[in-house]
Amino acid sequence: MQYLRLIAAFAAVTSLSACLLDNDLERGLAGAATGAVIADVVGGNVVTGAIAGGAAGALCDEVTRICR
Repeated sequence: MQYLRLIAAFAAVTSLSACLLDNDLERGLAGAATGAVIADVVGGNVVTGAIAGGAAGALCDEVTRICR
């Protein structure tokens, strides 16, 4: 249960800080790092987590208004 809280806090902080980045590449790198760390903590595949996080970060401003 403590891992879940740690992951939620880490994801919230990094996702909010990623919105302050200037371009898709920077947001993609921040998302990839976040995805890799979260996947490692929960015991998942780090590469898959990095790919998913990178895609989410890079496409954040196209899909939602949060990152604009």
